[in-house]
Amino acid sequence: MWAYGPLRTVGIMEATPLHALSSAPPVDTSGLYRTITSFAQDAPGWIQHFFEVWTEAGLLLFGALFAAAWWRSRRGEPRAVALAVLAPVATACAYVVSELLKSVVDVERPCRAVAGAARPLAVCPPQGDWSFPSNHATIAGASAVALALIWRGLAWLTVPLALLMAFSRVFVGVHYPFDVAVGLALGGLVAFLLVRLLPGPVTRLVVAMRASGNAAVRWCVGAGPAAHAYVRP
Repeated sequence: MWAYGPLRTVGIMEATPLHALSSAPPVDTSGLYRTITSFAQDAPGWIQHFFEVWTEAGLLLFGALFAAAWWRSRRGEPRAVALAVLAPVATACAYVVSELLKSVVDVERPCRAVAGAARPLAVCPPQGDWSFPSNHATIAGASAVALALIWRGLAWLTVPLALLMAFSRVFVGVHYPFDVAVGLALGGLVAFLLVRLLPGPVTRLVVAMRASGNAAVRWCVGAGPAAHAYVRP
């Protein structure tokens, strides 16, 4: 089997045989990868810089949204807290599933494997850090779906952010378009199933925590709506 390694000449990747460790992508999107990375090379510097930063920093924004959802839920019913806790847990589970799939399907990174592609904007991950599926896209897809399920009306923000995150992975040259498409779908599916199936037992746990004698435990789940009810003088 042949893969491709980078021989950099004027910013172009040329084919060279590598150790036959990786397999071909399940779906060939190398042509679209070349188109997007060529566009990235010709894009203005500020656009390149934005995607170079966003491709990593976007995950921090999802983390901030999870924290905001948890803080907001502490004034609500136990089920609201349970959902706010399940959202990041579901996202972490989606990441684990993605890693397991990545360990089974050993697809070389396109920045190393695609002949004739423009030089990637990001550093190409080392060989053995496989391409399929994209962990970043999986996390983004799971985060977008989980947050949309627990915070009504937030999909208008989380879905575009997830799509932008997925696109950025191709734009900077470290993933095939198919990698990120599967990552988004995988993350969204895992998050949807867990957030829909597990709120019952987690809600019971929250109820027990609110009745705990430990102040720190009670603070984590909040006092609930009763503590914030308006009492007419």
